[in-house]
Amino acid sequence: MADFTELYERLKKEKIQILGKLDQLIADAQPQLERREGSPFGKREEEADGALQLEKRMALEVRLRASLTEIEHALQKYETGTYGLCDSCGKTIDQARLEALPQANLCLNCKASQAKDAKGTR
Repeated sequence: MADFTELYERLKKEKIQILGKLDQLIADAQPQLERREGSPFGKREEEADGALQLEKRMALEVRLRASLTEIEHALQKYETGTYGLCDSCGKTIDQARLEALPQANLCLNCKASQAKDAKGTR
């Protein structure tokens, strides 16, 4: 099995960065929530802007949490000795794919099949 130590370290650093971004996102949201609680009446434009900002923040939080889940899965695979193997077919994931996307858990063939299946079900 290949030595994935460098990729493991990259995954750990990325996890720390994402956790920091999530903490910052939550901290930035607190003052907005406090301002809204103090004034039950507000201008409609401000409310619409606030709703848009909330929606953007929530979408970013969902993406960050999804990335965090993928990274944690990859770290767990590394620790159990299955990192670099496709979750679907069990074959080795190409080294170039892992270097580009260290949290990849599917080989290119399985990922393409998954994308094709998802596109067909919509």
